[in-house]
Amino acid sequence: QGNWGEMVLERLMERSGLVKGEEYLVQESFRNDKGELTRPDVIVKLPDNKHIIIDSKVSLLAYEAFISAESDEEKSRHLKAHTDSVRDHVKGLAERNYQLTEKLDTPDFVLLFMPLESAFSIAVQQQPDLFTFAWERKIVLVSPTTLLATLMTVGSIWKHEKQTRNAIEIAVQGGRLYDKFVSFLSDLETLGKQIDRVQATYDEAHKKLYSGKGDLIGRVEKLRELGAKTAKEIPPDMLPTDDTNDE
Repeated sequence: QGNWGEMVLERLMERSGLVKGEEYLVQESFRNDKGELTRPDVIVKLPDNKHIIIDSKVSLLAYEAFISAESDEEKSRHLKAHTDSVRDHVKGLAERNYQLTEKLDTPDFVLLFMPLESAFSIAVQQQPDLFTFAWERKIVLVSPTTLLATLMTVGSIWKHEKQTRNAIEIAVQGGRLYDKFVSFLSDLETLGKQIDRVQATYDEAHKKLYSGKGDLIGRVEKLRELGAKTAKEIPPDMLPTDDTNDE
């Protein structure tokens, strides 16, 4: 029965949309304030490292006997045994002090999960003070319906949290991108100035080659014309014209 309750709980966790291992943990071991090893059935994670503990080990043997009973007397006896069993489990669960477990930051209560809606409903109907009895011991009774609603609320909280984190990350990354872009503009401006200086140096060197009466190309070509022995010639289109010599 305990395994069946845990199976129902895990299926409910899957239906909730929460991510196992990330937004909830199953059968994780921790130590309580007394140093005793504890293993809650499920730990639901909340933003800011908060947690909700869920226990699903309530016995339904008496409830099964109540369903199977044929006489009113048997039904009455087994129904009382069922509610007593729930109360006893509440007491035992309260003594475990899950909420005082190290490394877990939980509300001051534990969720006691009853995997059958009918078993949950009839226990509460039979003993209207059951909720108060459990709450005084820092236990909250939940059925599949109420637990699923709670888990979906947790899912909405996580969705909002992730959207907030994404917005913060976008702002951070956007700021970094902006700073990079400003640095790029600065580097580009510096590169432009360097290109301008290189262009000015090139123009000055080009002017010495071609322009004026003392152009270097003209002087070098004059040496060939005077009879210097050469194996190559300066291409005609690079030789200065009369127009360039007059500059």
